[in-house]
Amino acid sequence: MSLTKPRLPALLKISSEKNTISRLKKDNKHLNLKLSQLQALLEEKEVQSGQSKRSMGATTSSTTSSGVDDENLHLSTSSEEQCAPATAHLSKRELSEECSATEPAQIIASRVKSSSGHDLFSASTLHASYSGVDDTAPRFYGSHFIENGRDVLREEEFPEVSAEFQETFLGHTSPITRCQFSASGNNIASASVDGTVRIWTYDSSISASRNATIYCGAEIMSLDWECKSDRLLLIGTADGGIKAWNVDAKRVVCDLNTTEAFPSVLDLKCSPVEPIFVSAASSRRLGSNSIDSLGYASLTVWNMKTWKAMTVLPLGEDPPAITSLCFNHNGKILAASATDGMIHMFDMSAGLQITGWPAHDTAISSLLFGPDETSIFSLGSDGKIFEWSLQNQGHVLWSRTCSRFSDHETSKYCRHEMALEANGRQLLVTSGSVRAPIYQVRGHSNGLRTLPHSAAITTVDWHPSLPIFLTGSADNSVRVTSIL
Repeated sequence: MSLTKPRLPALLKISSEKNTISRLKKDNKHLNLKLSQLQALLEEKEVQSGQSKRSMGATTSSTTSSGVDDENLHLSTSSEEQCAPATAHLSKRELSEECSATEPAQIIASRVKSSSGHDLFSASTLHASYSGVDDTAPRFYGSHFIENGRDVLREEEFPEVSAEFQETFLGHTSPITRCQFSASGNNIASASVDGTVRIWTYDSSISASRNATIYCGAEIMSLDWECKSDRLLLIGTADGGIKAWNVDAKRVVCDLNTTEAFPSVLDLKCSPVEPIFVSAASSRRLGSNSIDSLGYASLTVWNMKTWKAMTVLPLGEDPPAITSLCFNHNGKILAASATDGMIHMFDMSAGLQITGWPAHDTAISSLLFGPDETSIFSLGSDGKIFEWSLQNQGHVLWSRTCSRFSDHETSKYCRHEMALEANGRQLLVTSGSVRAPIYQVRGHSNGLRTLPHSAAITTVDWHPSLPIFLTGSADNSVRVTSIL
């Protein structure tokens, strides 16, 4: 199948130039915000320093008149300064040891716990925690953000979720790369590094007749369930294979292959309306991790009745790899994210790209439409999360930075990804830590932290209708957690 390079219309050239100008304005605003934050920090430090000197002067005068010498005063002050951070450090260490020693059994009930440790304020933590590109960007004070006049906890201080129950699936023997609820939420598919896919259910009231183990013979790169039923599961592999598994017949009903030039099937997405799916495949090149090793992209539309390729979506010449795909509710629009930080939008009826914009300075690893489809979420490989308006292209509605939870070691066998709750109010993100953050999207409450695994959390998903989420881990386990 050949791909003809389309002629770029004049309107798209104008749109591209407009996007470039918008990007430069955004970068300028970003830098101005950083500068204002640092200036505010400097002013606050100067005020604190002045207050400290005045306080120390008054205390010295008082202690001198009562017969206490300056040497004892300085010794006492020094001791307090040294003990405060040491106590905070001890508190966090004890909490960490307690968390790592806690291994949930098959079903666990848990209540909210919160950390009481506090870090000392520093300019480096201010910079590391900066998470916005708009005027409502949070500012750091001690262990808290000040955002829109509200006191917001740092990620490390997020309370633990209050769990109604948690079940642990131990059927895998290697790190988990993907896990996903079926369309009804009754079945779960999980894949591991060794090329094995397991289909299972967490609810004892649901028949286990569909439970199965699928051996693919290659690393699993992507999974997706048919949207209209739980009947078919699509599996994409690192050797160019796309398998369609019928859960009722318990067999592979179709075994497709991409071209040799694009062997890595990075993502698969079924249309919510039509019997088609789209595969994002990539060539390979040498690199230090999975993102760096991705080469050029190929987007192919497949017919699920004939199991044949229908068309290849245009991306231009030598396009960077496409890492994530998502359809809107009626399947007319397909969004795709790329390793060059671009978001592309396709009109599926015409088979053409209708718009696109530069969203990140790094590769985008995950992409999701918002629940009302007036926005789209993107997660960069650097841990930055943006919610983009689709009504005002290039405008950021909400943002966070979860780089504290990123870990380059986990990228050897997984991509950083996110999952959005059905009502769109909570966003769950993978983590290099044993816990993963759950952010409140544009809400007025603090985020939460998941119950701990014993290793990094490499893949996540939300139930399609209930407050239940999946976390797959490098410790070979998958956990189903129902929260109150």
